Amino acid sequence: MDQVNQGDRADRTARAEQAGGVANKDQEQAWNGYEGAFWARHQDRWDAVNDGFNQPLLDAAGIALRDRVLDIGCGAGRTTRLAARLAAEGTALGLDLSAPMLERARASAAHERTANVVFSRGDAQVHPFAPGGFDVALSRYGVMFFADPQAAFANIGRALRPGGRLSFVCAALPEENDWLRALATLRGILPVGEFGVPGAPGMFSLATPGRASAILEASGFEAVESVGVEAYGDWGRDAEDAAAFLLDSGPGRHLLDQVGPTEAERARRTLADALHPYESGGAVRLRSSSWLVTARKPAV
Repeated sequence: MDQVNQGDRADRTARAEQAGGVANKDQEQAWNGYEGAFWARHQDRWDAVNDGFNQPLLDAAGIALRDRVLDIGCGAGRTTRLAARLAAEGTALGLDLSAPMLERARASAAHERTANVVFSRGDAQVHPFAPGGFDVALSRYGVMFFADPQAAFANIGRALRPGGRLSFVCAALPEENDWLRALATLRGILPVGEFGVPGAPGMFSLATPGRASAILEASGFEAVESVGVEAYGDWGRDAEDAAAFLLDSGPGRHLLDQVGPTEAERARRTLADALHPYESGGAVRLRSSSWLVTARKPAV
């Protein structure tokens, strides 16, 4: 891509970011602090954790050659770039609150020479999308953190053309995920508490069966379907590496900060012991359970 086009893209990105507001201030703070920087720095590792959901998500999205694609909560842009390759004569926009992850997303797109992708910082709940500006909206774990899910999905619906498609992957119930069962072994060492109440704001806000469908229908979508999907991800080279990775992430670091060095070391050993059974072929393989949700904007 020539420098003129790169400059035009940068100008359009800056204007979009300035025009948008943020409804979810807590998430903006979290993803522009330690957690966002950690994800950006370890993009390859997080992709190894979550890439098993890419193909089911893209198959469900049904992206065509000239489609205009919106990736909601795109993070470091892995799914945005994959969507852009499918829409080779179309476009892909990745939207996220996290400046560190978007910086990494832009660098990765430039490295891969993906010319038909743009990344913008904003909150999908209130972002001023052009009405009917997209054929497809998708997300890999980017739609669970809205302050007002119904308002957010209604705004995404307005961004889709009549008959436009929505597909996303969101977390299922906590107890169905291996990594959370491993973390549960730390109760009594760290102030772990509950990992999330299904239906409450946070990672498991859409985990309760039927909740995502009810919200989407109330937001104006039709033909809503939700199916359970599972995938195994690589969390580390061995149990010790995976334990360190989990405990160095934002939530893990928050827990470790509340205890002394003796308890912190005990937690690392305990978590590594819990992860040893999952070692296989030079990696720690953990199963994640999610919902694959699809819907359509009414054609008229």
